[in-house]
Amino acid sequence: MAKIHSMMDIGKRAMMNSQSALQTVSHNIANKTTEGYSRQRVELQTAVPIVEGRNQFGMGSRAAAVTRTNNPFLEKQVQKETGALGSQQGREDALLRVEQVFNEQMNKGLNQYVTDFFNGFRELSNNPESTTSRTMVKEAGEALVNDFKRVNTQLTGIQKDVDERVKNETDEVNKMVREIATLNEKIAEVETQGIPANDQRDRRDLLLKKMNEKIDIHYAEGNNGIVTVSTAGNAILVSGFDSYELQTGRNPVTDRVDVYFKPNDSTPPFRITDRIKGGTIGGALSVRDQVIPDFKGKMDQMAFRLADMVNRAHVEGFDRAGRPAEQFFILPQGPEGASENLAMNENILNDVSKIAAGARQGAVGDNTVANVISQLQYKEIMDDGSTVDDFYNSEVGRIGVLAQRAVKSRESQTNILGQLNNIRESISGVSLDEETTNMIEFQRAFDASARVIKTADEMFDTVLNLKRL
Repeated sequence: MAKIHSMMDIGKRAMMNSQSALQTVSHNIANKTTEGYSRQRVELQTAVPIVEGRNQFGMGSRAAAVTRTNNPFLEKQVQKETGALGSQQGREDALLRVEQVFNEQMNKGLNQYVTDFFNGFRELSNNPESTTSRTMVKEAGEALVNDFKRVNTQLTGIQKDVDERVKNETDEVNKMVREIATLNEKIAEVETQGIPANDQRDRRDLLLKKMNEKIDIHYAEGNNGIVTVSTAGNAILVSGFDSYELQTGRNPVTDRVDVYFKPNDSTPPFRITDRIKGGTIGGALSVRDQVIPDFKGKMDQMAFRLADMVNRAHVEGFDRAGRPAEQFFILPQGPEGASENLAMNENILNDVSKIAAGARQGAVGDNTVANVISQLQYKEIMDDGSTVDDFYNSEVGRIGVLAQRAVKSRESQTNILGQLNNIRESISGVSLDEETTNMIEFQRAFDASARVIKTADEMFDTVLNLKRL
């Protein structure tokens, strides 16, 4: 009689195992498109057997655990490469915008305005007494000044856009930090009972990847399943169940948005902007704080040297009325800020007759100064021994190379991460064909287990009927 009960117990457990497996299959299918989900399966173990005399009888199987199919080393590599891709993406986006500022193919650029300015003086040298030629020089000078300002304004605008991006993505990082701390608590609560926290771990792994895409992080998991997350060297964002948020604020010295970390209420926040090297934030910051200031400095140098050399030649001449010529441009004390602050002399703007063409007072038709200024375009007046045209073309070529290198690096990194994700998908991803096969198999196992119970029930009836006889 005891063995018939055992058969019913075995059948019952087998049905429950099949039911659990079918539920897990349903869970897998429902999460086929869930980002970061790892396929789960029911791990079955042989139940504890019973011993009768010198014989040991099996008691079927039991569901030991529901585990996720996951390769932690691959997940770590995917997380690392995701951060590298984020950095390349942030850098590419910013550099492509800088490249458009110097795009000479789509729009009339600074190089053409420089040429127009010197062509104006060439025309003036041909007609030294012409008011029309002087007006052309004035308008070309205004256009040149305005385009220097345009370049500076657009580069500054890109920096401001990066500032906004840093603020927005820092807020996103803070949201993920809070959720990871919450997940730490949930995982610890579940796994303390000896139960794998599969879904919570999948979600936490996904958040770590997304966070590393925004900002470079380091994390380590303890024996209790809790992760500690830090960034920028020693800025701890998650420790146990506690989270610490990043802050952003405008630096009064640079007028740029910086990232700060405040470890506790009693400690003032300290700046960590320079320590952020990865993720989209790090990539964008490298362009904002290194590439753009360098190009702005080059444009300042170009504007200052060009205007300074024009002024030196212009003040050696005499205007149309025979008066000593004034400076053509109004310049700051040094190259810094020259492209932004460069301006034409107001007296010349109001009276084009004050533009000097000749070097001798009262000499009608003298074009010496106009010739000297027009030839400055081809003289090696820049600090590196190049002409204005060569200097500018060199900078345009340099930003083109930087932008294309960023595009190629991002494409290469996208391919690397795509390959890793394909490998992960082959290991942890859900295959509908495989799950359908499993579903049929577990359904038949469920039917067979029910048949065992039915057979045991029939055996009970036989035994009871024997007693009645």
